[in-house]
Amino acid sequence: MANGNAARGLVPLRHKNGAPYNGACTRYYVGTGETNNLFVGDPVIVSGSGDAAGVPGVVLATAGATNYLTGAIVGIESLTPTAILTNYHVGATAGYVLVADDPDLVFEIQEDGLGAPLAVTDISENADLIAGSGSTYTGSSGWQLDSSTHGTGATKQLRILGLEQRPDNAIGIYGKWLVEINLHSQRNATGV
Repeated sequence: MANGNAARGLVPLRHKNGAPYNGACTRYYVGTGETNNLFVGDPVIVSGSGDAAGVPGVVLATAGATNYLTGAIVGIESLTPTAILTNYHVGATAGYVLVADDPDLVFEIQEDGLGAPLAVTDISENADLIAGSGSTYTGSSGWQLDSSTHGTGATKQLRILGLEQRPDNAIGIYGKWLVEINLHSQRNATGV
């Protein structure tokens, strides 16, 4: 069975201890300096700044970079109630995003299908993310796991935990994998 190509970025599923993900998230500020559109499932990093009330800020992560991820966007919030409502955050506008930022979350993510697909022997290895275009129609992220980067490098963004077990998913191109954030901002002892 061929896997469908339906990238959605990082989708939180459960905690590492087996508890289900209950929708818990943290509100983060996105300033006008973030020129990228932001979509549900996009990975973000803390910006080192925040809004005037002290709400911490985030910006879109960089694919393959050795930066500490904060989490994945799970919701979009407009800055003002009169703003045009969209299902994604429009770049270069101020607003807020809701981020699943618990360092013990397990996410589902699709592999990119470029090169050789991941194999069962790649479980417990690390890999980087690869950027993809989000959909302004669905509001979903286009980010994926970069299958060509898997290995044992400690500076890779994700840890591969296993294949998501469901009937419409198999090992191969566009497989949906369970991952955790390997480089999490809340686990960086030096601060970010």
